[in-house]
Amino acid sequence: MPREILTCAETAAADRAVIEAGTPGTVLMDRAGKAVAAAVAERFPRQPVVVLCGTGNNGGDGYVAARELRELGWTVRVEALAPPSTDDARDAASKWTGETSPIGGAFEPGVLYVDGLFGAGLSRPLEGGALELARRAADAVGQIVAIDVPSGLSGDTGQPLGGQSFHAALTVTFHRRKIAHALEPGRSLCGEVVVADIGLGAVGTQLYENGPELWGAKFPWPGPQSHKHARGRLVVVGGEVWKTGAARLAARGGLRIGAGLVTVLSPPAALPENAAQLEAIMLRPFEIDLELEAAAANADAAVIGPGAGVGASTRANLLALVRTGAALVVDADALTTFQDRPGDLFNALDRDDVLTPHPGEFERLFPGLLKKSPHRIAAAQEAANEADSVVLLKGPDTVIAAPDGRTAVNINGSPWLATAGSGDVLAGFIAGLLAQGMDSFEAACAGAWIHCECATAHGPGLIAEDLPGLAPAVLARLYAAR
Repeated sequence: MPREILTCAETAAADRAVIEAGTPGTVLMDRAGKAVAAAVAERFPRQPVVVLCGTGNNGGDGYVAARELRELGWTVRVEALAPPSTDDARDAASKWTGETSPIGGAFEPGVLYVDGLFGAGLSRPLEGGALELARRAADAVGQIVAIDVPSGLSGDTGQPLGGQSFHAALTVTFHRRKIAHALEPGRSLCGEVVVADIGLGAVGTQLYENGPELWGAKFPWPGPQSHKHARGRLVVVGGEVWKTGAARLAARGGLRIGAGLVTVLSPPAALPENAAQLEAIMLRPFEIDLELEAAAANADAAVIGPGAGVGASTRANLLALVRTGAALVVDADALTTFQDRPGDLFNALDRDDVLTPHPGEFERLFPGLLKKSPHRIAAAQEAANEADSVVLLKGPDTVIAAPDGRTAVNINGSPWLATAGSGDVLAGFIAGLLAQGMDSFEAACAGAWIHCECATAHGPGLIAEDLPGLAPAVLARLYAAR
């Protein structure tokens, strides 16, 4: 099943629904606290533990975790911000019979701290002793386990309230991830995220973690009767002779991801350069947009933008591809070409097309949208609605949004992708899946996830040329798990 990402309100609704159906809140709190203790015991060597408990239900989870860890033989004490303020938290606190003291002001060496001060629903900046501890948390990251989210982090944005929050090595949350667990900087501040099942029910949402659970069943594996034409025809529009590399990267990406026939269409002068470096990928020249339209007439998908150049010719070439009916991946220079009249681009596209901007290109097409949106997810969703196409907003927390509301966030991002040309390969991955008939949203999600898995598999020293060759190992894993 696809793994949903929930807002704080959606999580609270799931919590209320199960309580109204007859499960006491104290039972849910007991399950949550035990899940925290189990995660700690599984990942850390036995050592002294201090559980920091706030006044609400997050603190109540902390009291349960403290009791459970002590029963497992750990040395535990509680530091409380103030007496519990909810019935369930008071019940949990009443069952804790160990040492309790007011919240301290420092992190002691050799002690593990469980942060149960404030949960994801916090709406104000930290203050007092909690703020002082958060400031010191940067020097004790490996000693901190957060319950739900690190205190001070907004669960609905992933941003520290007032600019300050705890930084955890491990975060244990419940039922589903929240936005803070998916978007930066929250994702990094949470460290490893464990999602514990405490018995809540389904909540209707269209926001998901990006992964094979979301699109794996629709992946276009070839069958016994497959042939190269049946596996899809992809064209990549290349640039002038001095900027041919980007198109080759996209073409190789498309071929490796499974497209049956891949052709680079380029100005005649670029043919020798491309021919010297390509084998299975075909070449065809064009000089004007009408020739491009004819050359791409039978294409199932097309990439335009990498190395294409910014200007009138790229505008005309994109419109020529639109007339072919091929599903388009619009990237790089093709996005910037329409920065003065983005509406012309949006009017030309349809829901089979995918835009793949990095934040700078996104700003050119959707001026001010990132800044005014509460987070990248909302910005990408509004952009997809405005463009009436799939929008993939690149970044360490890449967001993929469809105009029908489906949205996914990559949580397997890799820093090794911060290298020139990696986005060109991504465009090729997505277009190669489109050429094989995959739904545009699912193709964008699958391409982005595979792209990150390739980078993680390689690690340090990755360059864009490595990425297509890393795809087969990732595909083999997916194929084995189908």
